[in-house]
Amino acid sequence: MTNKNADLDIVEIKAYPTSFPVKPEDSISLGVGRVVKRDAVIVKVTTAGGVIGYGESHHGRAPGAVAHLINTTLRQLVMGRSAADVTGVWNVIYQKQLASHGMGAGTCLAMSGIDMALWDIRGKAVGWPLYKLLGGSARRIPAYAGGVSLGYQDPAALVQEAAPHIEAGYKAVKLRVGDTPRRDLERIRAIRKAYGDEFVILTDANIGYSVEDARAALPAMEELGVGWLEEPFPPHDYRSYELAAGYSRVPLAAGENHYTRYEFNRLLEDGSITIVQPDLSKTGGITEALRIAAMASAYKLRINPHSSMTGLNMAASIHFLAAIDNGDYFEGDVSRNNHFRDALTSTPYVVGKDGCVAPLEAPGIGVELDEEFLSKHPVIEGPSYV
Repeated sequence: MTNKNADLDIVEIKAYPTSFPVKPEDSISLGVGRVVKRDAVIVKVTTAGGVIGYGESHHGRAPGAVAHLINTTLRQLVMGRSAADVTGVWNVIYQKQLASHGMGAGTCLAMSGIDMALWDIRGKAVGWPLYKLLGGSARRIPAYAGGVSLGYQDPAALVQEAAPHIEAGYKAVKLRVGDTPRRDLERIRAIRKAYGDEFVILTDANIGYSVEDARAALPAMEELGVGWLEEPFPPHDYRSYELAAGYSRVPLAAGENHYTRYEFNRLLEDGSITIVQPDLSKTGGITEALRIAAMASAYKLRINPHSSMTGLNMAASIHFLAAIDNGDYFEGDVSRNNHFRDALTSTPYVVGKDGCVAPLEAPGIGVELDEEFLSKHPVIEGPSYV
């Protein structure tokens, strides 16, 4: 008797670390430094029936190491299992690698790309776009202009940089703060003055604030109608988040650097962070992000995923938002010359004049990937921010 499920048995897993340098004119400064290159890890999973799925593992500032972990340890754990069994694959990686002596965040990044690729395979196997497979609908998702962009610069230049994104349809932008409170507030005021009270301004400090900086900035941010302050502190610094939550009514946002539902459990229970931002390429993949979204829903909190580097994560994040009951903003990447968005994959999304995006309709995640790009852009060693 033929085993129909054998067609989805995993016969190969390969991770590709990839990088490209950022030109000086495209480099911006954030709370973690000035960007000099962009990194990613692409995961390719092949089944016995020839179905191929692609996923993105976040590079973790060490793309070669993350890819090596996938190509050695995790590959051996997953080979031969069914690509349809996403929960089983997730559990074996968690139990055999992550839960004990398992390289912590590194394993979580690595397994995220594998999990995403398996969901891509499942959608392709049944001919459904990912949002439909996840139980969602083709609804439009509000987007903000973000990514590695809108950094530290003269306020007038920042207004000029934001202009084409607003003309394209975005009704919200995310500004990089964490420079100094005074200069940060000057930039926010310039954007507010240029685009009016109805325009949504979000901010991201990239862990660049001290508690004193937050105390100085947050009351003025509240007066300026800022929608949230993202990651003023490192993700594990729960005490600082607790203190800062009392300085204003501006919501605090975090989650892109929290891993699995177990770390999000504390984030939710503490109550200081109310904008929840899991990253599908970091937190344990789509499988775990769905669990995190369900947990946040019980707390009446909205999900605003961090969307990372490549078109794979971006498209998957829109599918994810279209399928959960507490989805909020999609982070549109407006970085200049992001080859991972524009050349590695086909177009992951289009922003409409309503400021919204929609999930792709092709089976699986819905983007095509150019493997030749990977061979032409090998990993560049060294830090991505200086």
